[in-house]
Amino acid sequence: MEEFFKGAKKVVVCGIGNDVRGDDAFGVYVVEMLKERVSNPKVVFLNCGEMPESYAGKIIRENPTHVVFIDAVHFEGKPGEIVLADPEGTLGEAFSTHKMPLKLLVSYLKGHINAKFILIGAQPKQTGLFVDMSEELKESAEKLVSILERILAEI
Repeated sequence: MEEFFKGAKKVVVCGIGNDVRGDDAFGVYVVEMLKERVSNPKVVFLNCGEMPESYAGKIIRENPTHVVFIDAVHFEGKPGEIVLADPEGTLGEAFSTHKMPLKLLVSYLKGHINAKFILIGAQPKQTGLFVDMSEELKESAEKLVSILERILAEI
């Protein structure tokens, strides 16, 4: 992950998910924790909920060098397993509760900003309505927050 952030001058971190659908809250959960722990004017945290495309204008206005999307993504891993992926690849159009595939959003953003993009996905265990986030995802969220907290504080 450190390799992705090399040369970063401005980073936008987008948490994606629905906080009433169990593990689907992963992205927004991570971003909310990072907001509390990282105070760096070069890093912007966005809780995009289920509609990251609604934040396209905000992302473009920030003119970042690096954009990070964090989301629960079905990729046939073990619950809580983390994957780093190109959001324009197959995981960017993988199962999601969100309306627009990430692949389309990134393609649009690339037309407006010169940035590097990454998707940090976690394999969900349960995404039912009004269920709590699983222990596996909470554990993965804590680990990811610790790693990103250290990296983002040093940009």
